[in-house]
Amino acid sequence: MSYVKSTTILGLYSESTRTAVVASDGQATLDNMIIKKHTKKVYRLHEDSVLVGFAGATADCLSLLDKFEGKLKKYDGQLRRSAVELTKEWRTDRILRHLEAVIVAVSKEGLLMISGVGDVLEPDGGVIGIGSGGPYALAAAKGLLSASEAMPPTQIARRALEIAAEIDIYTNDQITLEEIHW
Repeated sequence: MSYVKSTTILGLYSESTRTAVVASDGQATLDNMIIKKHTKKVYRLHEDSVLVGFAGATADCLSLLDKFEGKLKKYDGQLRRSAVELTKEWRTDRILRHLEAVIVAVSKEGLLMISGVGDVLEPDGGVIGIGSGGPYALAAAKGLLSASEAMPPTQIARRALEIAAEIDIYTNDQITLEEIHW
């Protein structure tokens, strides 16, 4: 049996509007079957100062979320430091090393993607998409960003996920969107 897979997560970071957004669709699939339409994939961590979205095997993602939350607590909410320390542990731990998950994390400090191979990447342009619909949402968000600097990040994220849902069969239009301001 395959693990629960496929999703769309979009992270946006805007220094000019002092806003960060993580949005996700709600669909969970098992092989070629939709098993849930309203899955929670976006979380607020460290006293609501960090937003996290995940793609991959659900149990693996939740395990990593717990670990990441512990790192945020240990390093007083420092996003980059917590992400680097998480990936160090991820690479060296025999059990964690086999987890199938990708995390998008954002705070006032910036936007990061933490991959299952232990990479910590800060995307260009303050936008990242992960999961099966990630490339579609990313392309849509970049298009919207270049076409209108007046469009708020929350609207960009919502519209980008709607576009991804029209294209990717593993993405639905049940959108969860969280934002933080600083």
